Amino acid sequence: MRAPASTLCRTTKKRISASSSRPRARFFADVPEVARRRREGAHQEIGATFEGRRPRYYMQNFHFQSGGWMTEESARLYDMQVEVLFSGAAGAMRRQALVPVANALKGRDQRACLAADIACGTGRFTAELRGAYPRLPLFATDLSESYLNETRRHIGRVATLRPSVAKAEALPLADASLDVATAIYLFHELPPKVRRQVAEEIARVMKPGGTFVLVDSLQTGDAPDYDGILEVFPQLFHEPYYQGYLKEDLARIFAPHGLVLKESRNAFFSKVMEFRKERPS
Repeated sequence: MRAPASTLCRTTKKRISASSSRPRARFFADVPEVARRRREGAHQEIGATFEGRRPRYYMQNFHFQSGGWMTEESARLYDMQVEVLFSGAAGAMRRQALVPVANALKGRDQRACLAADIACGTGRFTAELRGAYPRLPLFATDLSESYLNETRRHIGRVATLRPSVAKAEALPLADASLDVATAIYLFHELPPKVRRQVAEEIARVMKPGGTFVLVDSLQTGDAPDYDGILEVFPQLFHEPYYQGYLKEDLARIFAPHGLVLKESRNAFFSKVMEFRKERPS
């Protein structure tokens, strides 16, 4: 005998409510630890736990976050933390990268192209990209196996997705192999030297005429009304390379490697930069 529709509705609502509350519960449970690290200036806990597993610049408690980028629990917390930080606008800002990607793939057979989401994190933008282009072969690279596991959880195991643990400065891709690449909120978390290595490496793997899309924090002067917030941000959240990023000429570090800035536009607290790989003259 089937349960009444009203009973099914109430049961479904309870399940949805319980499911949706879990990320919030995890987030609030972790707040005291984040506050403790901020108060004590404790941002190297993850390095002691996972010493030697990843580059030293990566092994920190960015945002004073429990587990850094290295644990499954951190991966489950991350999206809620970022949405709280950006007042619910993080997903909307990421999706702005779909516009230049759509322009790059317009009129092309997506099955014959190759794309990469570099430093994909929990795979939120990777999922958006795959949703828009389900037949596009897509690499998803990140330094954290835990975060790649979260990417797999969001997307599932599909033939077109190829997750890979890899440094952005040493991508497991052939020269001139990518038609499209994206990097979302990566560059502000890189030391200046590594930032340049990553720019050179991205240029190496891009095909002539290929499109690279960078989405990251605003920089000083992009939106003068926000400059004060940008200045105080690394003091509130452990972002050791952010101050240097604010003054970095991103177009200048890509240009020597043949990636030329075509467009840059603001998107709330972020900016979207579209680069094109020059064709040989």
